[in-house]
Amino acid sequence: MNRETHNGATDETQARGTPYSGDPHGGEGAASPQLDKLPLDSWHRARGARMVPFAGYEMPVQYEGIIAEHLWTRENAGLFDVSHMGQLLAHGRGVDVALEKLMPADFQAAADMKPKYSLLLDEEGGILDDLMATRRGEDFYIVVNGATKHGDISYMVKRLPGEVVLDHMKEQALLALQGPRAAEALETIVPGVSGLSFMHGAAFQWNGHALWISRSGYTGEDGFEISVPARAAADLADAIATHELVKPIGLGARDSLRLEAGLPLYGHDLDHRTTPVMADLTFAINKRRRIDGGFPGALRILAELENGPIEKRVGFEIGDRQPVREGALVLDGEGNEVGRITSGGFSPSLQRPIAMGYVAAALAQTGTALKLEQRGKLFDARVAPMPFVPHRYYRKGA
Repeated sequence: MNRETHNGATDETQARGTPYSGDPHGGEGAASPQLDKLPLDSWHRARGARMVPFAGYEMPVQYEGIIAEHLWTRENAGLFDVSHMGQLLAHGRGVDVALEKLMPADFQAAADMKPKYSLLLDEEGGILDDLMATRRGEDFYIVVNGATKHGDISYMVKRLPGEVVLDHMKEQALLALQGPRAAEALETIVPGVSGLSFMHGAAFQWNGHALWISRSGYTGEDGFEISVPARAAADLADAIATHELVKPIGLGARDSLRLEAGLPLYGHDLDHRTTPVMADLTFAINKRRRIDGGFPGALRILAELENGPIEKRVGFEIGDRQPVREGALVLDGEGNEVGRITSGGFSPSLQRPIAMGYVAAALAQTGTALKLEQRGKLFDARVAPMPFVPHRYYRKGA
């Protein structure tokens, strides 16, 4: 298998190209020779996708329109190409203990084939990336964000012991099928997938190709993420998209869906200045790790768990029809700056603007009235619980 293996030398390469801002209404930007192409590049273009720079790749932002694609995914099943993300395999003696030196998850107790959400942390407890890690026997399969994958690899390799090898699985593509009818559609193509529960994965075969499929995703809906050899990605995408319940969906709807679901986006809602406690991601810090520590920034993070952080990530309801975008300021009743908006847009499901961001912890209670300032205009807002649209993950027996 053609993998890029790291067990001593570091890869200092950074993601290239102008990243997609998360604002589907912004400028498209010019394609650059620097930008890489997805394994499904021709597949997207043949279906009329509008391509934009994102995480060093040319990626589809929309096909028939963001709102239409968003609503289709909420009602049926949407097929997303997320092959820009980094798929890694960590293996070697003591790999679970080694990974605990970088992240706050309890990897030693991790059950087989059950993905865990975790956070790659710097020495100050800041978030370098959020990721999914799955024990697969003696190895861990890790999926990291596309814009940070090269930096993640470099950071991890420098800090992992020599006996732990990190493979960058460059030959793999990654698809996501999301929506309430995703299982119905995928079961006709890959029998047995409907038996998975939320945050469970398994190996499957399709037309002689090995697949890794987990019941997970980034929309708040039921759905699956499918790792497939890049050489077979177009054929698998064709097979899935041929189903009457499935349409291809672009980055624009992916962003609005995850915002409705209250899910943070790295580089916008999460970065090295935010800790897991500030970001309201304390579920990712397992009980044993809260007692034992031993992860980067543990002193700061454990102190925040006990005493509370200075600011917290919250949702906002906007008292206006105009969306408030990333970068807007949050003001208290006296006009003092008390936070910032990190993601914002129009909610197709709710037919109104929504946003998330950070606010001083004392003002983070649901219902707190605040002002948002964008380009000199003030908007009334209230702190709102997230998710804005309820999650509909599939759990057996639930």
